[in-house]
Amino acid sequence: MINNKIDFIFTIEVKGANPNGDPLSGNMPRIDNRGFGIISDVCLKRKIRNRMQDMGHEIFVQAQDRSEDGFNSLEKRFENSFPSKDKIKDEQVIEEANNKWMDVRTFGQVMTYQKRSIGIRGPVSISVAKSIDPIDISTMQITKSVNGMEPKSGKTRSTDTMGSKHFVEYGVYIVNGSANVYFSEKTGFNEKDLEVLKEAIRTLFINDMSSARPDGSMQVKDIYWFTHSSKIGDVSSGKIKDLIEYNNHPLEKLEKTYNDYEIKLKDNELKEYEKLGLKVEHFVGI
Repeated sequence: MINNKIDFIFTIEVKGANPNGDPLSGNMPRIDNRGFGIISDVCLKRKIRNRMQDMGHEIFVQAQDRSEDGFNSLEKRFENSFPSKDKIKDEQVIEEANNKWMDVRTFGQVMTYQKRSIGIRGPVSISVAKSIDPIDISTMQITKSVNGMEPKSGKTRSTDTMGSKHFVEYGVYIVNGSANVYFSEKTGFNEKDLEVLKEAIRTLFINDMSSARPDGSMQVKDIYWFTHSSKIGDVSSGKIKDLIEYNNHPLEKLEKTYNDYEIKLKDNELKEYEKLGLKVEHFVGI
């Protein structure tokens, strides 16, 4: 388990990429009702799980295209580890699942297999990422150079030769997260796991390229890591969240840059919190 409450804030820069498509809106980048860009917490946890898996740790919620054990469902993965004939108690399932799978002891998991209903509450929470400014979404029409389907009689091209690709021209997103000591005591999430989480965030977009996210189009920029002097924390997570400040009206020019936002922590408030025992690390992503 960990001994001190942890909070963290990190920023993501997006250049010409779709950070998180919305399937209900034609896979356009997610936005809120005011036009600010969104990356869901589920999407961010997926990327963290992928990085943990890349680092050699066992993961329960594996992406289908990253399945290392050949199982195409969580149910089959669960049943392989806990055969129904064994009739073990829920408490033992919870203990073994936490020991076996890093993402379970990190984020928790709901398991409703074999007529069980098991809820594991993980110590690490991740917020929805939101852009500093409303984002501009561009749509590109694309044409295939070959028919995907055999064209109908009398035609040289089939009807599926056109498509659309949506992307964010430029955006900077902010993510907040925390690690709770009391829940870590229940799942066994420890200091070594915390270092893995930190490294996963630092390297979040390594091995994450796709047609929607070309390599280098998304980067983790600044990471602020807050270690409290106690289990419950020196100040609330809300106050930690409010420490971040930035220029949200960058100079009007053809291309914005990350430096235009002048992202930093509020110095006066931070000094007051440091007097209470709060420690902060600042490092950059890859």
